[in-house]
Amino acid sequence: MSFAQFIQDAWNKQAKWLIVLRPLSWLYRSGFLLNKKMYQVGIKSSYQAPVPVMVIGNITVGGSGKTPLLIHLVNHLHSLNIRVGVISRGYGGSGPFPAYVNLESEPEVVGDEPCLIVQSTGVPMVVGSNRQHSIESLLSRHCLDLIISDDGLQHLALARQIEWIVLDQNRGLGNQKLLPEGYLREPPSRLKTGTVIEHAAEPTSALNMHLEVALPYLLNAVGSKPFHPEHHFYAVVGIGFPQRFYQTLASIGIHPFQCHEFPDHYEYEIHDLEFEDDYPIITTEKDAVKILPLLKQHSNFKREVWVVPVEAKLSAQCYDVLHHQLQQLGIQIP
Repeated sequence: MSFAQFIQDAWNKQAKWLIVLRPLSWLYRSGFLLNKKMYQVGIKSSYQAPVPVMVIGNITVGGSGKTPLLIHLVNHLHSLNIRVGVISRGYGGSGPFPAYVNLESEPEVVGDEPCLIVQSTGVPMVVGSNRQHSIESLLSRHCLDLIISDDGLQHLALARQIEWIVLDQNRGLGNQKLLPEGYLREPPSRLKTGTVIEHAAEPTSALNMHLEVALPYLLNAVGSKPFHPEHHFYAVVGIGFPQRFYQTLASIGIHPFQCHEFPDHYEYEIHDLEFEDDYPIITTEKDAVKILPLLKQHSNFKREVWVVPVEAKLSAQCYDVLHHQLQQLGIQIP
């Protein structure tokens, strides 16, 4: 087990030994508050883009459902003929940055999530740690009404007009401690300053979303083949909160399955997919982005790899709030 998996497991279990990391959490908090203060008093300045910016992020480390939400919003904005572009950190990519993402982009260069976003939406997208450079690169190619920042909630160097904070009620806020004692990037009070979208099967807020699961499809398909949930599967997953994927598998009747967890944004090798028997693999769309190139490189790999697609479903109030926020920025909704 890697250290990343070890600490993630401790956070999820709220292990008592995490208290030994409290001095590091105090140090993290001090650094975070100092950086925030420097922006507030003008020692540091934020970049103001020439078009409105919407940030979709979270205050926790690990998966929250942010990427499916972003994909859904981009497709929704496209349906309204709103010209939207996306920027992202490109975590896991090697660059060079800023890098324009298209259908031919490779996950090891631009990151797995950007590849999934562009494949799912066709949206103009640039990735890189310098958000200003990414926005300038995007606007040099496209005339846009709105730019969505994939993550970057804590990136104070970028000014923004809209903030949507995804809160996964399945994980909650854990022990409500900052990194590394807990998995919070910011204090819980941060939720009062943005539009909070509750990710929950049984929500308590009017602003909520859930993930709807579609029928799994075969990644290395030769012709069509029916899916049989009663088969034994190897669940291969490298995301921030793998337990949600396991819950998804159970919800569509997949049992049994053997868990094989890897760190978030893991760079797969073909041996990661090899087992002693011939049971099929089942994985997420995000992991499939990185697994597919391996299957193309190793044409003799015959094990079936199934992918579970999910789509974000939003409450009606989410659209009402979004449209109101856009109209306040001068973006007309038909």
